[in-house]
Amino acid sequence: MPAKLRKRKIGLALSSGAARGWAHVGVLSVLEEEGIPIDMIAGTSAGAVIGALYAQGKDTDQLKKLAVKIGRMKMAFLADLTLPKTGLIEGRRIKAWLKSNIGDVEFKDLRIPFACVATDIMTGEEVVCRDGSVIEAVRASISIPVVFTLTKCNARYLVDGALVNPVPVGVLEDMGADFIIAVNVVPNMVDRVRGVNKTPIEDFREPNIFSIIMRTIHIAGYQAVEASLEGADVVINPKVGRIGFGDISRAQECIMKGETAARASIPEIKRRLGA
Repeated sequence: MPAKLRKRKIGLALSSGAARGWAHVGVLSVLEEEGIPIDMIAGTSAGAVIGALYAQGKDTDQLKKLAVKIGRMKMAFLADLTLPKTGLIEGRRIKAWLKSNIGDVEFKDLRIPFACVATDIMTGEEVVCRDGSVIEAVRASISIPVVFTLTKCNARYLVDGALVNPVPVGVLEDMGADFIIAVNVVPNMVDRVRGVNKTPIEDFREPNIFSIIMRTIHIAGYQAVEASLEGADVVINPKVGRIGFGDISRAQECIMKGETAARASIPEIKRRLGA
């Protein structure tokens, strides 16, 4: 990598997207191969999980192996049902999984500066987590309303950051990045249902409660995607519209989609960095 490409602080924004978030691993893999240095990462929801793993020190080979392992499991392995006071799933298993893969670390201990986004369910405000426990922050960022119980942090009740900032480009600007690569795996809902699958909407099966919740969040969050992307120097859009929100069995396919999209963007990234 020419020295001039190191003069700029490169930030990577990883979007929400549930199971489609594994595409972020493919993007990271190609950036590594091409010698594009990442100086800081910000993630929302699924992007927070991948971002935290990478910032902690997991390389892309390790992340790919993790994706294969998860792809062989069922979503139920992370579900610990509880009395539905603030959510259907308590989240203890997810926290245990995060701890086993990230460690009980704080943000200051991470190899790469990292931040993740959650939403204050009482005020609707964006909450950027950059201090304290990484596990608690990521758990808040992925807390899909109604599905997962709320996370309490500093007297605030937090849920999924996708509601307010699905692609946290602005967070990286505040962190000091002067060149931002955004990865968006949140497809347009119409493209997802009709344009991509070529199937009339009325021919689809009746959605279940999980898909209704996810689609509701997706519809609300997608309105914020374009605004979230403002300020990004390069936007990578993996073609993951055919993959369902909870389809973790297709993790490898997601990674491949991420690699394909990233490779297509490499010439633009290098051109703009070189400029």
